[in-house]
Amino acid sequence: MALKPKSKTNSKQKVSASFSPLYKQIKELLLQSLETGEFKPGTMIPSEHDLADRFQVSQGTVRKAIDELAAENVLLRRQGKGTFVATHHEPSVRYRFLRLSADGQVEVKRTHSTILSCERLSPTEEQQKIFELSSSDEVVCIKRVMNFSNRPTVYEEIYLPAVLFKGLTFDLLTHEKMPLYGLFESHFGVQLLRCDEKLRAVSAPDSIAKLLHVAVGSPLLSIERIAYTFGEKAVEIRTGFYVTEHYYYRNSLN
Repeated sequence: MALKPKSKTNSKQKVSASFSPLYKQIKELLLQSLETGEFKPGTMIPSEHDLADRFQVSQGTVRKAIDELAAENVLLRRQGKGTFVATHHEPSVRYRFLRLSADGQVEVKRTHSTILSCERLSPTEEQQKIFELSSSDEVVCIKRVMNFSNRPTVYEEIYLPAVLFKGLTFDLLTHEKMPLYGLFESHFGVQLLRCDEKLRAVSAPDSIAKLLHVAVGSPLLSIERIAYTFGEKAVEIRTGFYVTEHYYYRNSLN
């Protein structure tokens, strides 16, 4: 039996018999509440006691579900205050998908981004497949250069399904002084939860070399990303070219 999201007329929910562990079922119900907007980014969710009463399970089961969502940066625990829905405006979450670190003890200082263009295009066959679009749909293409410590360090091409980003324009991107994912969240209600990445070493082509102020053929790190929102729905395809003369890409493997 499939689990159902909370209805407005029923304050308590019973989880059903399932092969899935009980805390996993609670996790899915919480994700449904996040996806429907019942719990909004930056707001506090009900206490473990209240959630246990709502789902009619133990507080320990609720705590385990919340712990997993916190580990995935979907929720944030604040000591003495409660548990909050993560937002891309939160300092600890803002750049969690940016894994660039400086050599030595020097801090990576992201100074600003320069938006080069923002236009609507017909999707490629690959984009149609990833975004589940038809050939008559459109994608938004953003091109930008990110600067670190006042030096051009990353060139990116970002593709988004236009149907989710109506009103996304060059003017909006250049006038809103906030991280891109924060802008997606605030203006379009799109939260990015996770991403898959492919990394490879490439030589800088002429056009990108000029933008990054490096010699043609210089070594760059290429990162291809697909980012997902709730329900494992792909909402971004991004290719970035990174100058790694003074930086490296960090990751933790368990």
